[in-house]
Amino acid sequence: MSFHEVQFPANISFGSSGGPERKTQVVTLANGFEERNSPWVQSRRRYDAGIGMRSLDDIAALIAFFEARHGQLYGFRWKDWSDFKSCLPSHALGAQDQVIGMGDGERRKFQLSKTYQSGSHSFQRTITKPVYGTVMIAVQGDALIDGQHFTVDTQSGEITFEVAPPQDQEVTAGFEFDVPVRFDTDVIHTSISSFEAGQIPAVPIVEVRL
Repeated sequence: MSFHEVQFPANISFGSSGGPERKTQVVTLANGFEERNSPWVQSRRRYDAGIGMRSLDDIAALIAFFEARHGQLYGFRWKDWSDFKSCLPSHALGAQDQVIGMGDGERRKFQLSKTYQSGSHSFQRTITKPVYGTVMIAVQGDALIDGQHFTVDTQSGEITFEVAPPQDQEVTAGFEFDVPVRFDTDVIHTSISSFEAGQIPAVPIVEVRL
């Protein structure tokens, strides 16, 4: 897939709106009961970057970014300010934030993920775009050193250990991450007079599967 490893201007995404989307098929039976099914294992996020426009310079930055991505053609990184860390927004990152697997003495590659827990139910989200320099890893609570004990592929979210974690030892991680997205339009409508009058352009952004 065509993807540029560049982040959308964070000062603009800070004021954007959006969040996760699910696809649920609901069939109402003759007796009034429902059957519900979802073909999506992972949720998909949508945003509107237009709400983050605060100045004419922001519009200029948006247009430059849009042109460099050739509209919908190339994907890019997006910072979701409401959900960009392995921990709670008010907490500091820690190497034990998320459990990403258990060692078996042979496996050296692990995928970063984030678990969303509510009561007895949870959802595990695959993280493919960790932010460079933020990933921390621990095995059974012991922090490891990036570049010495493990390496991080920031384009896939894959962790590779120099030595496989021992049998039944918990592998955990802490990190910041971006969302892989693309523009969901090939047209950006802007008007200086409309913008100065308080009317902002709609700039739809949608998450892409990698």
